Amino acid sequence: MSKREAFLEAACREKVEDFLRFIALHKNKAEPFDVKEVVEEMPREQREALWGRLESLLREILLELPPDRWEEEAMQQEAAPDPKHVRAVVDGVALVAAVSLKVLQDGNSYSALLDIGHRLHDVLVSLPESEASLQLHLQELFEAWWKMGLLGREKFGRTAFLISLQKSFILKKPGAEIQRLWSLHNVLTVLDYTSEDNKQIIDLLLQCFHRPSHIRSDDGKRFLVFLFSWNVDFIRVIHGSIKNQLEFYPRTMTTHIAEIYFRAWKKASGDFLETIESSCIQDFMQNAIFLLRTSPVHCKVRQIVSYFHSRKGCHRVDKMLYNLYRPILWKSLSVPNFEVRANATLLFTEAFPVHDPDLSNTNVERDITKQLETAMGLLDDPHPTVRSNATLGVCKILAKCWELLPPAVITDLLKKLVVELAADSSSSDVRCAVFKSLTIVLDNPLSHPLLEKLLPTLKYSLHDTSERVRTAFLDLLIKVKAVRAAKFWDVCSMDHLLARLAIDSHSASKRIVGLLFKSFFPVNEPEREWCCRCIILIQMNPMAARKFYQFAHEHTAATNIIKLMLAIRRSLNSCIQVNHDLTDINDSNKENSTLEGPVLPEMAVVSSLLEVVVILWRSVEKALKQNQEAHKYTVTKFGNVMAKYFQAFEDQRSTVPLIQLASFMPPTAVPTFSRGVLSRLRRMDPEAPPAQFSQLLDCICSWGQEADILELVSDWLGKSTPKQGDKAAKSRAVRIQEPVEAKPDLALAYLEYLFSHSFTREKVLALDGGRLKQLLTLLGNWKAVLYDHLRSSTEDPNGPEVETALKAFEYHGRLSAHLQHNSTEGRDYLLSLERVAEWVGDKVLPFLAKRRSDEDGGCERSEKSQQLARRITEGFLTVCRDVVLVGLGDETFKSQILYLCSLILISEAGYMCIPAVLALLKEVANSSVPDDDIQDQESHEDSSTVILGGVANIFQKIIELLASRLRKEPEEGQLLCQSAVPGLSDFLQVVQTWDAALLSGVYSTVFAVLIVEKRHLLQKLTQTEEVFIPQSVDEMPPLSSVLLSVILKSPSVTRSFLAEVSSSLASGDLSSLTELAAVLHVLAVIKQTGKCIGGTKSAAVSVQKHLEKHAVSALGSNEVQRVIYESSVKTLNELLHL
Repeated sequence: MSKREAFLEAACREKVEDFLRFIALHKNKAEPFDVKEVVEEMPREQREALWGRLESLLREILLELPPDRWEEEAMQQEAAPDPKHVRAVVDGVALVAAVSLKVLQDGNSYSALLDIGHRLHDVLVSLPESEASLQLHLQELFEAWWKMGLLGREKFGRTAFLISLQKSFILKKPGAEIQRLWSLHNVLTVLDYTSEDNKQIIDLLLQCFHRPSHIRSDDGKRFLVFLFSWNVDFIRVIHGSIKNQLEFYPRTMTTHIAEIYFRAWKKASGDFLETIESSCIQDFMQNAIFLLRTSPVHCKVRQIVSYFHSRKGCHRVDKMLYNLYRPILWKSLSVPNFEVRANATLLFTEAFPVHDPDLSNTNVERDITKQLETAMGLLDDPHPTVRSNATLGVCKILAKCWELLPPAVITDLLKKLVVELAADSSSSDVRCAVFKSLTIVLDNPLSHPLLEKLLPTLKYSLHDTSERVRTAFLDLLIKVKAVRAAKFWDVCSMDHLLARLAIDSHSASKRIVGLLFKSFFPVNEPEREWCCRCIILIQMNPMAARKFYQFAHEHTAATNIIKLMLAIRRSLNSCIQVNHDLTDINDSNKENSTLEGPVLPEMAVVSSLLEVVVILWRSVEKALKQNQEAHKYTVTKFGNVMAKYFQAFEDQRSTVPLIQLASFMPPTAVPTFSRGVLSRLRRMDPEAPPAQFSQLLDCICSWGQEADILELVSDWLGKSTPKQGDKAAKSRAVRIQEPVEAKPDLALAYLEYLFSHSFTREKVLALDGGRLKQLLTLLGNWKAVLYDHLRSSTEDPNGPEVETALKAFEYHGRLSAHLQHNSTEGRDYLLSLERVAEWVGDKVLPFLAKRRSDEDGGCERSEKSQQLARRITEGFLTVCRDVVLVGLGDETFKSQILYLCSLILISEAGYMCIPAVLALLKEVANSSVPDDDIQDQESHEDSSTVILGGVANIFQKIIELLASRLRKEPEEGQLLCQSAVPGLSDFLQVVQTWDAALLSGVYSTVFAVLIVEKRHLLQKLTQTEEVFIPQSVDEMPPLSSVLLSVILKSPSVTRSFLAEVSSSLASGDLSSLTELAAVLHVLAVIKQTGKCIGGTKSAAVSVQKHLEKHAVSALGSNEVQRVIYESSVKTLNELLHL
């Protein structure tokens, strides 16, 4: 029996195993059996018989187990048919059907094959997602069926298209599926767009325009372009869908979208073309004109329209732009709204010339002349935004169409820009736009001769008051230099550039250095020339020279910087007659040959050269440390002459850079100087300014000798305290060689510098804990000095000064914070601060009370002690605020500090510390709000709630104290309220993050004070003329005025306050006429600001419900009450009609 006959016999239910064996042989590449060859060799009758037998086999096998039961049966036991067996049969039949399609010829009958296709189609539709391989084979079968145009192609093609469309969204790499989708795109031509059956496909097609994989791939673009030609109505749907998502497209995606629109327009004709132009392209044009520039969609719309502009030059594109712009563009250039004019200006100048290509040349020239006149008119627009856009547009026109425009027009336009708009005093944006836009014109070489004559008139723009304008002007000079349009020093002289370099900002200075770098650092010239140029630059402008070399390392290699340093060294050596160094490394001849540099008689130039060396060394310090050989060589070279430099250059200006230079080297490189630094610090005048010792401290720390300076500081502080002085001196008598008087003020100045600069602070804090703990103890001992000053009746002329003790007390807190930050575990230093808080509460706060004394001068001493107690308390609160601010304070610390705040406020004169308490409360409140990412959220929220509750209570006490001081001492109370305004503003802004209950507690306090104060004032009125409605915060009572001014600073705070007003009214707490009138007075003041209109009206509605109850009682009351009621009703009506 032949293969054909055997295969034909196997195609039945009884011999299905033989059939599956043949399919397996076909799939095995090592076997010679090929189904395609067998089917091709079969006669037509035999082939039709094969299809009939396969159709029967497929029908029977699917009756036993339909596809929708494959997953269910897989979970069951032996009696059920095996789903794998059924799948294998279906896959085999699909394989034979696919092969049969390839050998099918015109005129052949394929009714049985069509029946197989229908059955396989039913399988494909109900196939579970897990059968990806079988789905692919069936999908390929129906794709081939569609392409051959056989019967049933519409049904099979639609299913293949839908599955491909769905898979293109699911697959991680959908490239192949998108390619198949494009190959099936003609399926859409047989689908009815209006049919409900195709709604799923339409929704999926719209999603294609939101998928980057479809938008970016070539086949995807072809497919999306084709969709514009499916149905005219679908074009509008596509456009609407894209507009809705345009805000979320990245810039690159928007470019692809613009390309799709353009290609769709290019291929369209008839109604499709008209719809794309009117509903899509012209709609984008209108949106580009009428959308606000702040709209997130505006820039995307402009990008799409610009894509069409970039395709100008083609007859069809020019005609389309002319037709679509004609009804909207020219009107928009003259409308009252400046943003519309500005947007239209950008489109007009970008699309220039907007002309009809079908007109004669004469008419085209006439239209272009009119458009140039329009552009000139836009440069005179009253609004600066329009002028700025017109400037940019005109420069683009000049760059693009220079050779096509009349010379007179070019000259007029450039003169307008350079002479008038570059000096537009009304807008820095316009001036900036001129310089930014002229760089575009410079891209056209034909513009260079004319600009070379015009640009020098702009030289004073270098000194413009706006930094943006100056940087834009410098960018223009850099462009001039790059394109060689002119010599930049002819546009702006070197003296002006250097003067600006000396004083200008970082960004402007960088540009000037880039402009001048080759002039003063000619890397292609010998190193001796570099040094000569450096001296010339110093002589021209020393400050500019320092600035120039700060940025020099950004324009050349570190090697060249080091070479310049060594070249300057040789020039400096010539000043002190050093002809050679005995320690030169292997290049003494070369060194000697180049020593003859310029003689520098002026010490000012020498000092500047030393400063330049320091600047250069600092700029390449990191590179030097990475190259040990270069570092060693450089240090050796400078170390050999440093001693002579110190001898020869003794003036103050030279000494400072020499000390800085020494700090870059190890102490062994400058032995003479390094041995005397500590002695100089020890002998320093106690009142010396930081400039005299800061460089020496840097040296000490860079040499790793910070322990010595810390010991000196500790020694001075220890000797100055009354009780620890003798003991401390004895313990360190071995190290301190020479007897020097204690200088506690200078010791604290040293500490201030060491801890205020990151480099020195890191060095000091890296010391062992014992030294730092000893310093902390010594600083803590100064509390005793402060306490002595508090309780003493006379000043001890030999004792430490109070200012010194206050500084030591402050540094004790600061050092505790630094040590806690560096501590890896425990809270020892926070505990130290908590003990200080106890000391303040026990020893200092009693002195805040005003004491009376019968002794002479007793009152004066009491006042002095009170002020000192206030300063101690405020200083400690400031330290605690900083500790909480940087995140070092834990819950225990915050609780202790809040307890101290409560003690301060209940003391007799505690109100004096209210500003400091408010600043601390703000930081505690800000740091106690629970974060979402904290693991133990529940316990943290509980502790935070306790702390925030304490903060709210203290805030309430502060408000009560302010009200009390205003009653007892109005003038003092006013000053106190004004000093508390910044703290109140910051605190109310921070509490916005609290939960509703705590937030309500804070604002209920504020609201209650406002109402009570205003109610009290209304109750005191005796004359009807005294009743008036306040129009501003200044017309409110003192505390209300302050609180309202704070509330109205922030819209969010105002909204929260109004919410509390509505809540209080809803609770029924306010019911009397005077209370309701007080509420309306507050709302009237808020109304005048124009803020939170919705919240104000909502509160007014709540007042209305209560005020109506007083309508009858007010008529029978006294005259004042009646007038209050009438004025309240009038105010309420005004509020309700906002």
